[in-house]
Amino acid sequence: MNGAQSLVKTFLSNGLDTVFANPGTSEMHFVAALDDHPEMTCVLCLFEGGTTGAADGFYRMKRDVAGTLLHLAPGFGNAFANLHNARKAGSGIVNVVGDHATHHLRYESPLKGDIQGISQAVSHWTRVSSDAESVASDGAAAAQAARSQNGQIATLVLPANTAWEVASGPITSALHVPRPYRPSQEAIDAAVKRLKAPNAALMIGGAALFEPLRSLAGKIASVTGCRLLADTLIPRIAKGAGAARLDQLVYPISPKMAQLEGTASITLVGADRPVAFFAYPDKPSTPEPADCAVSTLCAPHDDIDWTLWALADTAGVTSKTVFETYPLDMPDIPSGALTLEKVGQALAALIPENAILCNESVTSGLKVVPLLATARPHDMLGGTGGAIGLCLPCATGAAIACPDRKIIAMTGDGSAMYTLQSLWTMARESLDITVIVFANRGYQILREELQNVGVEKFGRNAQAMFDVENPTLDWVSLAKGHGVPATRAKDMDSFVRAVSAGLDSDGPSLIEVVCPPPE
Repeated sequence: MNGAQSLVKTFLSNGLDTVFANPGTSEMHFVAALDDHPEMTCVLCLFEGGTTGAADGFYRMKRDVAGTLLHLAPGFGNAFANLHNARKAGSGIVNVVGDHATHHLRYESPLKGDIQGISQAVSHWTRVSSDAESVASDGAAAAQAARSQNGQIATLVLPANTAWEVASGPITSALHVPRPYRPSQEAIDAAVKRLKAPNAALMIGGAALFEPLRSLAGKIASVTGCRLLADTLIPRIAKGAGAARLDQLVYPISPKMAQLEGTASITLVGADRPVAFFAYPDKPSTPEPADCAVSTLCAPHDDIDWTLWALADTAGVTSKTVFETYPLDMPDIPSGALTLEKVGQALAALIPENAILCNESVTSGLKVVPLLATARPHDMLGGTGGAIGLCLPCATGAAIACPDRKIIAMTGDGSAMYTLQSLWTMARESLDITVIVFANRGYQILREELQNVGVEKFGRNAQAMFDVENPTLDWVSLAKGHGVPATRAKDMDSFVRAVSAGLDSDGPSLIEVVCPPPE
C-alpha cells in the first residue's frame, strides 16, 4: 500500500466519500487510488474554482465535508475565490493539493510555488505531509479539522513521493471532533432579558436559518416579542410557506440603515455583526443606530443548536408555542411581455416543494427573490463572500449532495462567465439542474456602485468596463457547447414553457432570460 492508497482508505473510513477533482501530474497516484475504490464518488470539474464551489454547495446541503483534488500552487490559486466564499459560508472542505516530490523542490521547476502561503491565506488548517507514513494520520486530521467549529477549510499538501512511497495503512476510526463553545447560563439569562425589552432584535445565522432550528427561532421571537433578523449574504435559508417570518437585511447601506432604525439591541446567534458591503463616502460602516447595543451570544463557529434550545427553555418556549410563518400564496402564472417581476411570479407558482435554489442573480434577483416568500417550501443558497462565480458550481455540489431534489440555479450573465465550465460537469453527471441566466448584458451591480460612491455620470471608458456586449454573449450556444440543452426566453410564455420543461426533465437545462433594459 502506498501513501495515496492509505489516504483514500482513511477518507472513506472517516466518512469522506465525495471528491471534486481537477488533477495534474503530481496527483496521479491519488487518482489511481481513487480508481481502486468505486465507493468513492469522483466528480471532474474543468476549472479549480468549480471544484471548491461544488464542495461548498455539497456541504451546505449535506452538512458534511467533501474533498477537492487540486494541482500545485496555480491550481490552488484558481480555486481561491470560491474557497473564500466557502470560508465565509462556514463550509467544511478538505483540499488535497499535490506538490512536487520533496527531492525535486530544491529546483526552480515551472510549477513550483508557495502552496502553504496561498493556502494559509484562506484555510483554517494547513499541513504538508512529510512522508508516506504520515499521510493517513494527516488525512484523518484534515477531516477532523474540516468538521470542527461548524465547518472549516482544511488543506493537506501531498508531495508526490509521499503518495507513491510505501505506507503502513489507513486510519480506520474517525478522530473526535471537539464540541463547539457554549455560552454560560448567565449569558443566556441576560440575552432573554434583552430580547424581552422594547425594540430588541435576534439576528440568526448558520443552521438557525433552516429547519429544524428555524422554527425554534420563530418560537423564541414569539415568546420574547423580539424581531427576528437575518443578514444579507447567507449560505442557506429556508424559504416559502411554513418558514418562520424574519426580516432579511438588504444590500444597499442606506435602506439597510432604515431597516434597523429604532432598534435598541441586536443579539447575535450564529451570525456576525452586520456591516456594509463596502465603505462609502459620508456613510457608516455598520447599519445599526449609534445607541443600539450589539451582543454576540453565539458566534458562527459556536454551538448554535445548543444555544437556541437554551434560549428557548429559558424564555419559556413550549411545544404549544405558536409563531408567525409565511403562508402558501402562489400567484397566477403571468403571460405577455417579460419583466423581472413577472419572472418572480412565475417562479413562485412553479417552484416544486423541497426544491433548492442557488441564487447569484445579483441585481435581477432584487426584483425576483422577494416574490418567492410565499411559494412552496424550498431552500435557497446564496453568495457569502462576495466573490462572483459561485452559483453554477454551488448548484453542482448541491445536486450531488441531494440527487432527489430539484435544483434551480439563478445567475447573472457576468457572474456565470466566471465558472461556466460547471455546465459541462452538470451534463456529464446528468444533474437535475435548471439554470436561469439573467442576461442584462453587463455587470449592472457596478453601474449602481459607481453611483453609490458619488459618481453621477460616466463615459465611454467606464461603460466599456461594465457591459459584456460587442460581442453579445450567446448563452444558448455556450450551454449547448457544454452539452446542456438551452433555450432563450424573450417573453413570459416562452419563459414559463422553458421552466416547466426543465423541471419536468431529470437532467440539466439552461434558460437565457433576455432582461429588459434598466429603468
